[in-house]
Amino acid sequence: MKWKKQGTPPDYRFSLANERTFLAWIRTALAFMAAAVGIDQLAPRLAPEFFRSALVIALSLTAAGLSYYAYRRWVRNERAMRNDSELPFPYALIWLSCGLSTGVMLTLAVLVAL
Repeated sequence: MKWKKQGTPPDYRFSLANERTFLAWIRTALAFMAAAVGIDQLAPRLAPEFFRSALVIALSLTAAGLSYYAYRRWVRNERAMRNDSELPFPYALIWLSCGLSTGVMLTLAVLVAL
């Protein structure tokens, strides 16, 4: 049975709030992708070629991962609301925060070293 047919349909306000959260994750993924394109195209002398390429790849992969995660999170939340169960904890927030902090620190270290 498809998950859309399980349980009872949630209040439309909750479904719309879940959709807004999905769109916020997608917006964040687009920001990561824009940063990757911006660094690649507009800042060729920002850092050594290897570091710049690694940063662009990391930002692009993060954007792709966030897009996938946004959809999976939306589905899990919809399923939980339909079955009147608890919403799952977003563990990706921990990884995203740690990864972003590490990326910022590495970028600062490279820029100071130049």
